[in-house]
Amino acid sequence: MSTTRFLTGITTTGTPHLGNFVGSIRPSVAASLRPSVQSFYFLADYHALIKCEDPARIQRSTLEIAASWLAAGLNPEKVIFYRQSDIPEIPELTWLLTCVTGKGLLNRAHAYKASVDKNHEAGRESDDGVTAGLFMYPVLMAADILMFKAHKVPVGRDQVQHIEMARDMGASFNHLYGEHFVLPEAAIDEHVATLPGLDGRKMSKSYDNTIPLFASKAQLQKLIQGIVTDSRAPGEPKDTEGSALFQIYQAFSTPDETAALRQQYADGIAWGEAKAMLLERVDSVVAPMRAQYEALMADPARIEATLLAGAERARALATPFLRELRNAVGLRSLAQASTAAKAAKVAKIALPSFKQYREQDGKFYFKLVDADGRLLLQSLAFDAPKEAGAAIGQLQKDPAALGQLASRLDPLPGVTEQDVAAALALLRE
Repeated sequence: MSTTRFLTGITTTGTPHLGNFVGSIRPSVAASLRPSVQSFYFLADYHALIKCEDPARIQRSTLEIAASWLAAGLNPEKVIFYRQSDIPEIPELTWLLTCVTGKGLLNRAHAYKASVDKNHEAGRESDDGVTAGLFMYPVLMAADILMFKAHKVPVGRDQVQHIEMARDMGASFNHLYGEHFVLPEAAIDEHVATLPGLDGRKMSKSYDNTIPLFASKAQLQKLIQGIVTDSRAPGEPKDTEGSALFQIYQAFSTPDETAALRQQYADGIAWGEAKAMLLERVDSVVAPMRAQYEALMADPARIEATLLAGAERARALATPFLRELRNAVGLRSLAQASTAAKAAKVAKIALPSFKQYREQDGKFYFKLVDADGRLLLQSLAFDAPKEAGAAIGQLQKDPAALGQLASRLDPLPGVTEQDVAAALALLRE
């Protein structure tokens, strides 16, 4: 059975809240238990430096988030759970990717564009207050993903662009230096809930409308009492649509319990009674985890040891892979220079090669030439470079791909299918 690698990062700038639990922590812990999945979870403290200039807040958030994940059932023996800053190979890979990434690609990043637009609206210079860290954010994220050859990255729709950019960077590196990176895919779960906050908007620290995941029951009661409701009196039917109280209850209850509350809404349940039901429902889920969370928070050394053990496992993968990448770009021992040059010369003479390029029509194409420069394969037009790159990848890995992609290839007179198949077989070897 083949293993699929999933990777998830959590930025260490805030205290986990109920929305984080429902939207990220709970589904990720469940996914980590699947037998055909290898899961990577990391605390993105390098990313936190872009958003937060309070060192104590970053340290505290790192502790709170790690404790939350462990208390929620994440088993560090079954997954690779680590702190981003404990992997020195990640910033080095960031630089390697920087050298193959066009500035134009980074100009299109949503976070950067939003900052520029905000400056324009305020009559300021485009890059006023924009750090190089914010601008380079997508490259660091790509390094996080590509370092561990992740196949799937669970994200919300607003984060899909980052995965596409990681694919572009990986494809650019592969095109220049050979096939080293797995090109990741965004994994969007349409069934993962997005919780509303106290004011009905999406629960978010930026809106200051969150309910901390491990608030005490007394704090939980006080916050739930503050959830905004309408003015309908007891006995009046109430709408579940748009009710933050109902949506939070639904995220923590069974379908039967949800259906029962829906009927009570129709029967005119009092808001106070509905809030009391929500308190008991949420607390019944959180209370068993709360004791474990508090024990972990009281023992930071235990969490530190867990993260360092996870980093050791992560580096067992990252260190040899970065050594491979350094060699690929030419950061090599000078003692090996003569041998490497001879090997490169032999490879250049002996092997067929793919060439990917862009024509004046703005479309992307590729061709396969043999060792003597004879054209064996010519593609038709692709709208995006990653589509052409994906087709090349198929041809390099799968003998059956030649037939599957026939409609995207331009037949060449005098070149037989056997000629092409032989060249592809040589490349696979």
